[in-house]
Amino acid sequence: MDRPDQDLDIFQAINALSQEEEHLWASAGDGRGLDPTERQRLEAIRVELDRAYDLLHQRAALRAAGRDPSEARERPADIVERYQQ
Repeated sequence: MDRPDQDLDIFQAINALSQEEEHLWASAGDGRGLDPTERQRLEAIRVELDRAYDLLHQRAALRAAGRDPSEARERPADIVERYQQ
């Protein structure tokens, strides 16, 4: 069953990830750059954001097709990251 708050939960996760990404870039702007751990975290954030947006798109497509958006599932990173843009 579709729960509108599921979309809200996804948007909140996206916002939290985006804020973390901004914080990392801001700290890199202080002249010291990013250390390897920060670079890895930025890459992980990028992948998590891609997966969250993919889930939102799946939900929207299911809704548009008259189906239950809760049928959407998070896909593994290797699937989402191989999409052709």
